[in-house]
Amino acid sequence: MKLNTILLTALALAPLSAANAAIDVNDAYARATPPNATTSAVFGTIQNTSNEVRTIVSATSQAASVVELHDVIKDGDVMKMRQIKSIEIPANGKIILKPGSLHIMLLDAKQSMKEGETINVELSFANGEVKVLTVPVKKVMSGMKHNHDHMHH
Repeated sequence: MKLNTILLTALALAPLSAANAAIDVNDAYARATPPNATTSAVFGTIQNTSNEVRTIVSATSQAASVVELHDVIKDGDVMKMRQIKSIEIPANGKIILKPGSLHIMLLDAKQSMKEGETINVELSFANGEVKVLTVPVKKVMSGMKHNHDHMHH
């Protein structure tokens, strides 16, 4: 059992940047907002390459005054969006933020988000780490259409 204590000490001494590398965010984007709309959402894949569960406890963005973590639950036949306290990313696993599921909600956006712009989103983790994402703003069709531009093999 000696090995464990050595390992833990090494982890405690490891610089935060190394720990930060345990979280990879792929394909993240924010939804472009129509004029006068003040609500957007951030989607993407968040991967945890460490051996420990990582938990996002809050998110902030300069683009919006209120940022909330949301999930969508099925209540009978109704899909309900609800604010959640945290989003857990399993060890060596990933979560996918997508419409109709987990996502980061931007409320009270300071200005409309136009396609081609980027916004910063800061994710705060339970262990005190912060990861800053720079996410592009993309137009998303409101219908749940699948892109047909994927190559068919």
